[in-house]
Amino acid sequence: MTDHSHVDVLIVGAGPTGAIAASELVAAGFSVTCLEQGDWTHRAVFTGATKDWELSAQRNWHPNPNVRGMPADYPVDVTDSDVNPLMYAGVGGATILYGAHWVRALPSDFRVATLDGVADDWPITYEDLQPFYEEMDQQMGVSGLGDDPTYPETAPPPLPPLPIGRIGQKAAAGMDKLGWHWWPAPNAIASRSYRGRDACIRRGTCQTGCPEGAKGSADLTHWPAAIKAGARLVTSARVAEITVDSTGLASGAVYIDRDGARHHQPASTVIVAANGVGTPRLLLMSTSDRFPDGLANSSGMVGRRLMMHPYAAVNGVYEDNLESWLGPAGQAIVSTQFYETDLSRGFARGAKWQVMPAGGPLGNRSGYGGHAEAGAGMDPTAGRDPLAGWGADFHREARRTFGRSFEWGIIAEDLPDGANRVTLSSDLVDSDGLPAPKIIYKTSENTRKLLDFHLARAREAHLAAGAVETYDTPLMRDCGWHLLGTARMGEDPGNSVVDQYGRSHDVPNLFIYDGSTFVTSTGMNPTATIAALTLRGVRQLIVNRRTQEVSA
Repeated sequence: MTDHSHVDVLIVGAGPTGAIAASELVAAGFSVTCLEQGDWTHRAVFTGATKDWELSAQRNWHPNPNVRGMPADYPVDVTDSDVNPLMYAGVGGATILYGAHWVRALPSDFRVATLDGVADDWPITYEDLQPFYEEMDQQMGVSGLGDDPTYPETAPPPLPPLPIGRIGQKAAAGMDKLGWHWWPAPNAIASRSYRGRDACIRRGTCQTGCPEGAKGSADLTHWPAAIKAGARLVTSARVAEITVDSTGLASGAVYIDRDGARHHQPASTVIVAANGVGTPRLLLMSTSDRFPDGLANSSGMVGRRLMMHPYAAVNGVYEDNLESWLGPAGQAIVSTQFYETDLSRGFARGAKWQVMPAGGPLGNRSGYGGHAEAGAGMDPTAGRDPLAGWGADFHREARRTFGRSFEWGIIAEDLPDGANRVTLSSDLVDSDGLPAPKIIYKTSENTRKLLDFHLARAREAHLAAGAVETYDTPLMRDCGWHLLGTARMGEDPGNSVVDQYGRSHDVPNLFIYDGSTFVTSTGMNPTATIAALTLRGVRQLIVNRRTQEVSA
């Protein structure tokens, strides 16, 4: 095994949180190395500007690593899961393929036990995060419109909103007719040139990578400056174990390069930023005499309470030409009309809605929308003749529906359940022989009731807007973009893994910065909250640098 020079901080994972942490730490004078199992993804390889975009989205740029099967991916055992986890291994992490929906959690999300008698309150409030939300808007180049009445008063995004297009206008007209809330959607996509990024040209292919570089992905927003400032980023480096010293402090990590050689990177402090599946997997693999059940796992909570935001959708077909192939995808408008708990509905909590474009002809097959996310998770021919929708049928349906449909997407708040979890597979391994993560995840009765209610309301919204047909997708199998809760924060070391700043209760120089620290899932896309938590946490680490326990 090759040993490398000692650094102040080792980061595992070069996604958005690893990038934010590295940027802050090198600016504060720390020596930083980041290990990333994937590689750089140059925007020239993205297929959104090519004729085979929709086909490539079903394999090479599919968000499911089990489908994509690239060298940097690890397999995931989903035999006991209702939902497939989605992720991307590479510099920038999931921001390479995400839709860049940049929305904040609501104040109520941090107090669901107090307000609604379910789950747990967070050890922090919205007000604790608000200044960090505002700063991350600037760093990511968010486009949007301020003063959404859903939120407390806050600074507006740095860029004006992207056009909501004809689909947004049509959807908004329906919402106005019903008297329901809607607002132009915030996206981490540049509406005009911003900090070296080009403006969005509205291809609508955001979820297979942005050829223009308009989307706020961490390989563009943070890593170039962090590396220029002195951070060292090692790609094709799959971390197998976090090591500990004789006192139980984290001392670095063992990683495997693409040639199969093992290396040890020693460090005074270790940050894990590997997402809500990769982080518990790594902690559970990091066993020792002192930590026989996995690192930082004295509470038994590592891997438990997995939340993945079950996603449903209603697509509406209209007589009007809505130009619904245009982006962003991205989201045009959002609604929180049914976000808060109303117990008369028979379930707790709610969901955020967003209008999404329908995509290309393949996605419009049989009248269904086909942006990248829906195309990956929706089977328009389910329960039908498998040949229906092809040949002459395909052309007839394309002429009837192409450009004339859009999706109301529904992100359901996923309440934590200790039975939903990440463990290590007993028989599936990755290309380096490391145990694959196994997902155990079942949708709850509360979730099913929630989705049924929201699907019915979304159909109403389409019909109020003039839709001539609607098509439901009650639950997308490929919808697990939001990997949350598997190393939850809390004040009690007996039922949580880290404190409010991401610091491990068991290993005081080990920090976790990703969605695994969420106490509840909220009903919002989580990246803005994950980024704000990371910025808050790493700045606290820097403030405490003189008193921080570190490995000798």
